[in-house]
Amino acid sequence: MSVAGGTHKAFERGRAIGCDALQIFVKNASRWRGRPLADDEVASFRAASAESELPLVAHAGYLINLAAPDAEVLDNSLTALADELERCQALGVPGLVLHPGAHKGEGVETGLERVARSLDRVLALLPDVKTRVLLENTAGQGSTLGAPFAELGAILARVDAPERLGVCLDSCHAFVAGYELRDEAGYEAMLAELDAAVGLERLMAVHLNDAKHPLGSHKDRHANIASGEIGADFFARIIHDARFVDLPMVLETPMGDDDLGHQRDLETLRGL
Repeated sequence: MSVAGGTHKAFERGRAIGCDALQIFVKNASRWRGRPLADDEVASFRAASAESELPLVAHAGYLINLAAPDAEVLDNSLTALADELERCQALGVPGLVLHPGAHKGEGVETGLERVARSLDRVLALLPDVKTRVLLENTAGQGSTLGAPFAELGAILARVDAPERLGVCLDSCHAFVAGYELRDEAGYEAMLAELDAAVGLERLMAVHLNDAKHPLGSHKDRHANIASGEIGADFFARIIHDARFVDLPMVLETPMGDDDLGHQRDLETLRGL
């Protein structure tokens, strides 16, 4: 949901289209730095959040790369992640979804190690922040880490404080990374692999996105629910899965020319 005009307005916008959960950005997602949060904005947000009682997560900025070999980019990434976690703490947002990063040609093992050490550095600076970092699986474009669930597990196994992290599952990313989740056998196999790699108890949010490109294509382009390559069966299966009844599930699907894409997708999901 947009936070234009004040972060608290996300709840009003969400309720207007029938949301049961929200995802927001806590600053401009395409910039390293954002304006400070004013005390009255924090108070308004917390009041709106308490009134709505909607489950809530935030998504970290797109520039952050905790695996960056470039020292300046890495330093900016560490600073930006710390800032966003502090913003989440101030607003009362329990989880911050984060793409692990890209190794930029230095290799997977080097990249995974750098992500883990980067997380250690940031979290050590913020011992009182309760917001968890939720590592999101990725499509596997280029040198991006986190497409195989095992890479998320490797990061969790290496950090000093794994209890301060969790995982966010993105359906589009999983599908284009090669997980055949469209039938029941593939769905259960995917979840079994996720459980073995990170533990299903660490799954704390889900991004419900269809995919514009085929299985294993590694192309991160989201489609509206049941209009892409994944189709309706997966979405019906996961929203009825009793294991995930308490998880916030959010849409990152195209809005369309009329900006009603999310509303239509919510209606589609509820029809399943």
